[in-house]
Amino acid sequence: MVLRELLASSGWVERTQSFARTMRHSTKDPGGLLLVGTPEVEPWHLAAHLDDEARMTGIAQLSPTLIRYSPPPDAPAHLSVSLHRLEQAKRGETVFVVSEDDAPASLLERAWDARKIGATVLSLDGGDNELHSVAHESLTVVSRSIEPVYDSLDNLHLSAEAEVEGEPPPVTFDSVQHLVSVAAGEATQSAQRRSLKARLAHLLESISGPHTRSD
Repeated sequence: MVLRELLASSGWVERTQSFARTMRHSTKDPGGLLLVGTPEVEPWHLAAHLDDEARMTGIAQLSPTLIRYSPPPDAPAHLSVSLHRLEQAKRGETVFVVSEDDAPASLLERAWDARKIGATVLSLDGGDNELHSVAHESLTVVSRSIEPVYDSLDNLHLSAEAEVEGEPPPVTFDSVQHLVSVAAGEATQSAQRRSLKARLAHLLESISGPHTRSD
C-alpha cells in the first residue's frame, strides 16, 4: 500500500508527532486551542477528531474551540465563537490555523496580534508565506516531492506526491489532519490506551482498507 510505504520513509509520522507535541505543550487550559480556517473552509473534521482525542485520552485542552467567521445567530454556543475570540487570545493558548488556501488578511492580523500578546501560532497550510511569517511553527502540505524541506528553524514544509508519475498524491491535506490529530493524543501513558503505531495502523486501514500481503 503506497501510503504505508510513504509514511515509513518520509518522516510524516515523526514530523506530525513533533508538531502535535508543540500544540499540546503550548495549550495550557481547556478551551485554549483556537482552531480556525477560512471563510470558505472551516476545519470541522479536524475539530471533531481532536475532540475525540480529548475524550479518549482525558487531555481536556485538546478539545478545540472552533473559530468561525460568520456564525449564524441560532448556532449553539460551541459553534458560535467568532473571530473576536482571537482578540482575547493570551499566553498559554494556541491559535491553530488550518487552511490549504492563503489565509485572509483579517485572520493574519488577529493571529499576529495574538502572537505579540504571547499566544502560540501554528499553521497547517498549503504554502502560505505570509502565514509562515506569523506562525511559530508551520506544517505545509504541497503537491511536489516527498522530502521534508525547512525554510527556517521554525517552519517545516512537508510535501507529498505519488512516486509513480500520474498517480494521485498518497498523502493529502485531509490525511495530514488525521495524522496530527492521532499524534496529538499520544501524550498519556495509560496501559489501556492503544499505542500511537497501533492507532495509526487502524486509521490507515479505515482510509485504505486492510493491508494484505502477497507472499
